[in-house]
Amino acid sequence: MKRILIAEDKPSMLRMLSQVFSEPHYQVVPCQNGTEALERIREGNLDLIITDLKMPGADGMAVLQEAKTHLPDTPVIILTAFGTVENAVEAMRQGAFDYVLKPFSVSEIEVKVSKALEQKRLLTENIYLRATLSTHFGTLVGKSQQMQEVYRIILKVAPGNTPVLITGESGTGKELVAREIHNHSPRTRGPFIPVNCAALAEGLLESEMFGHERGSFTGAMTQKKGLVEMADGGTLFLDEIGDLGLNLQAKLLRFLQEMEFKRVGGVQNIKVDVRVLAATNQNLQQKIASNQFRQDLYYRLNVISIALPPLRDRLQDLPDLVNYFIKKYSGALHKPVRFPDDLLDVLAAYSWPGNVRELENVIERAVVLAEGEEIRKQDLPREIFETHPLKDSQSAVLATAGTSQTLDQRIENLEREIIRQTLLECQGNQTLAAKRLGLKRSSLQYKMQKYGLHSENP
Repeated sequence: MKRILIAEDKPSMLRMLSQVFSEPHYQVVPCQNGTEALERIREGNLDLIITDLKMPGADGMAVLQEAKTHLPDTPVIILTAFGTVENAVEAMRQGAFDYVLKPFSVSEIEVKVSKALEQKRLLTENIYLRATLSTHFGTLVGKSQQMQEVYRIILKVAPGNTPVLITGESGTGKELVAREIHNHSPRTRGPFIPVNCAALAEGLLESEMFGHERGSFTGAMTQKKGLVEMADGGTLFLDEIGDLGLNLQAKLLRFLQEMEFKRVGGVQNIKVDVRVLAATNQNLQQKIASNQFRQDLYYRLNVISIALPPLRDRLQDLPDLVNYFIKKYSGALHKPVRFPDDLLDVLAAYSWPGNVRELENVIERAVVLAEGEEIRKQDLPREIFETHPLKDSQSAVLATAGTSQTLDQRIENLEREIIRQTLLECQGNQTLAAKRLGLKRSSLQYKMQKYGLHSENP
C-alpha cells in the first residue's frame, strides 16, 4: 500500500483528495497545513507528497525543500491556482515532479499520481540495481570496470527524457544499451522503435521515419504512419546516425527541437511524445569538420554520451560472454556442450575486430559444428588462429600460466603483459600507450596500479 501525504489548508479540498486516494490502494496522510506536513515528512516512510503551493505558515515550497532534504527520492506534486503558475514552474526547477492547476478533474490528478508513483518505483529499483551490479545487466554481459561504468550511466539517464548518444565500434552492443535505457525508464510500457539510418536511401528513409500522405510520390497509394509516429509514448532509436544525409539531418534537428513533424507530402504538424536515443560507430567530430554532419544536431543528440569499449579492452569479460552464448545456443540447438579452458586462452589472444557480435557468431558456429560434449579447435573459424598472432612474450604468458590458475587469472596475466609491452614500446609515455590500447589515460593508470606496473620500469 502506497503512503501519500496530502497537505491542503482548505478542508473541502483535503477531504475530496483523501477520498480519491483512499483504501485499498493507498494510505493517506492528511495534513491541514504546511507545518504539520513538515513534521510528517521528518518521520519518513512516504511514497508521494501532494501539497498546495499557498498555505499559511510553511508553504508548498517549504514542504518541497523539506522533502528534498529528508526524502530525496519521494516525488512531490504541487497544487496551484492559475495566478501562481510561475511559482509552480520554479518549484519544478527545484525538484518537484509536476504541478496541477486548480480546478482539476479527478482523472487528471489520478494520472499525475500514477506517473509519480511509477517514477518512485523505477528509482527504488535502480537504487537496488546499483547495489547489485555484477556480471549481467539485462541483456548486457560483463563484470569489467568499463562495463560496470556503462551500467551506472544507464541507471542515471534512464528515468529522464534527455537524448543519449551511444558510441562504439561495430558489434559492441549499442542497440542493447539503448534497449536497457528504455527498459529501465518510465517509457518501458511504450514502444521501442529502432531505425537503421544506413539501411535505406535518404528519400526512402524520410518516408520510413516520418510517414507519407497518399499521392505524395509515385507509388504512395495510401497514407502511411512513419516510425517516429509509431514511437509515440516510447523510445526512438536512431542507429548509424552518422550515415544520415544532410537534408534529413535538418528535418531531424527540427523534430528534436519541436517534437513535431509533417509527413512527406503533408501540411499538418503532428506532435508526438518520444525519447530519442542515437548510436554511431563513426567519429562525428571528424564528419563535422568535413561538413558531413551538422554540429547543431550533434550537440542536440550528444547531451549525454555512453562510450562502449571494444571486446579486446575488456578481456576479463570473455569467460562470462562465452558461457552466456554457450548456454544460449546449446539450449536453442538442444546440444549440451562445454567450452574448454585451453580454447578460451586462444580466444583471449585474438583481437576481435567484430567485437561481441563476432564472438557470438563464433560460438554459435562452434555449437552447430560440435560433434561431442566439448567444443574442439576445428569447430572454431580458421582466422581465430591464423590472424593477429600473439607476441612471443604473450604466448609465453599463456604457456606458463599453469593449470592451477583460473581463467580470469590467466586473462589478467595476458592483459598485464600487453600493457607492459605497450608501455615499453612507448618508452613509458602513458598518454601514447593509452591511445594505442584504446583506453582513457585514467583507465590505463588504474590497470597499471592493479598490476603493479610503473612507467619507469614496466
